[in-house]
Parts: sequence; structure tokens; C-alpha cells
Amino acid sequence: MRKTSQLTMILAALLLASPARAAEPTVKAGIEAWLRGDDAAATAIWRPLADKGDTDALFNLGQAYRLGRGVKLDLAKAQDLFERAARRGHLDAQTSLGLMQFQNGNRIAAMRWLKSAAERGEPRALLIYGTALFNGEAVERDPVKAYAFVSRAAAQGLAQAKKTLIQMDELMPLADRQKGLALAVSAAKPPAPENKTATVAAPIVVPPKTKVTVVVPKALASTATSGGWRVQLGAFGQRAAAEALFGKLSKGAPLAGKQSYLVAAGAVTRLQAGPFDSRAGASAACAKLSARGQPCFPIAGR
Repeated sequence: MRKTSQLTMILAALLLASPARAAEPTVKAGIEAWLRGDDAAATAIWRPLADKGDTDALFNLGQAYRLGRGVKLDLAKAQDLFERAARRGHLDAQTSLGLMQFQNGNRIAAMRWLKSAAERGEPRALLIYGTALFNGEAVERDPVKAYAFVSRAAAQGLAQAKKTLIQMDELMPLADRQKGLALAVSAAKPPAPENKTATVAAPIVVPPKTKVTVVVPKALASTATSGGWRVQLGAFGQRAAAEALFGKLSKGAPLAGKQSYLVAAGAVTRLQAGPFDSRAGASAACAKLSARGQPCFPIAGR
């Protein structure tokens, strides 16, 4: 008994003599520093946590680099951090990464992340991916599904989605809108649970340079519903090249006043123009363009 008592006393003394270890700072502690304006302290807290793979820390540190707060502005670094969090399933990171890629012109990669976030109910992703579905931009065109996605975003109160939905209401047949609403009701579910107290640092909205709120071209919708004709002018590895060619050709007949259609097809973008009332009209336009050395052939509008 005496030896046991002595051992107990020794252990107690050792514990008392051991230096106290401070608890490791949390992501929430970084947010508290961020909210009081101490950006450097916030990023210093998030960095080691991000290095360990904490998704909230990765996302918040990405926001800091995107905004240049507490660190030097570095969009490439921000995108890398968002992607690391997105690959681990972080909803806000998936949306933010998709928005950045969309703005940078990498539409195909953007749609991968925006689709993932949209399927989880994120309103900004629902709006952008839904608009892309309506226009057939980097994804196969599907107006009914597009209406469902944008409806779900509008139902969550996103003002830009409400405006886009009004445009769709003007352009889509009632039957298709009803199908879209039914699809929205069956697919709607609350966003996946997220620890919102850990991801409140500088949340982003749809950036103004991201043209997704009013890109429901009336010409495209009317062609799709009336069965009009277009002319195809080529396929390009760079979207900008297709836009440049149309800008040149649309200055005079036979494409003056016509609408361009940039149709994603794998790694290329097909340039089409129209609408034309008939195959004969599209063929006549192609004949004039071909005579000037511009490849062209008529196609039925979708």
C-alpha cells in the first residue's frame, strides 16, 4: 500500500509539472478573427488546418486568396484550394470552383462542379447549370430540365433566378413549363448538411461578370420550338475563334441580323447561325457564303 501511494503521488506530481498544452485553434476561431477584421490571424489559423485536409479551412483560405485578404491576391491559388475542398465534397467549394472556371471560359470543367452542386440543391449552381441546359452551352440542351433547375433556385429566393425564370416563361410552351415544375417538385430536396458556422468567411454571390442571368436568347428559344433552320459555319477548338468569325460574317448579307449559336460538342465549339424560315433559305445563304470561300451547310434547328 505504501509503495502504491508513493507511485500515485509521483504520477500526480509529474502531471502537475507538465506544461499545459493550448488547444489547437479551430476554423471557427479563424472566422472570428476574420469577422473582427484580423485577416492575417484568420489565414494563419486556417493554413495548418488546410494542410491537414480540413475542407472548411481549405474553402475559407481559398476565399482569402480570391479576395486578397490576409494574403496576397492569387486566383490560381484560390482555385487550387477550392478544388482540393471540392474533391472532398465541400458544397460551397464546388460552387465557387465552378463559378471561377465558368468566368475563365473553362465551361466544360465548370459544368462538372456546378452540376454536382446543383444536384445537391445549391441555388447559384442550380441557376447557372440550368441556364446552360437551356442554351445548350457546354452541355446537351434540355429546356425542361433547365426550367426545373432554375425553378428550384428561384424557390430558394435567388433574385437572379427569378428574373431568368420570367424570361423562360415568355419563351417556353406551357406544357414544357409544367413538365419542368413537376420535375422540380420531385427532385427538390434540402441542400446537404454543412457546418455553416465554419464557412461564413466572405461568402460569394454570382459574380457580375458571370453572364448567366439573362442569357436566354429569344432567337434560340423560338428556333427550338418552331423547327427553324440554321447554317453551320465550322467547328473550333477555341470558343473565341467561333465568336470572332461570326462577328466578321454578321456585318453583311446573308447573316446580318441573324443570331449566333455556339454549340459545345466535346472539345470543340460548333458555330451556327440563323434562324432561317426554310431549308431553301438556309441553302441560299450557304451558297452565297461558299462563293466567298466560307464553308457552310444548312441544318435543322433543334
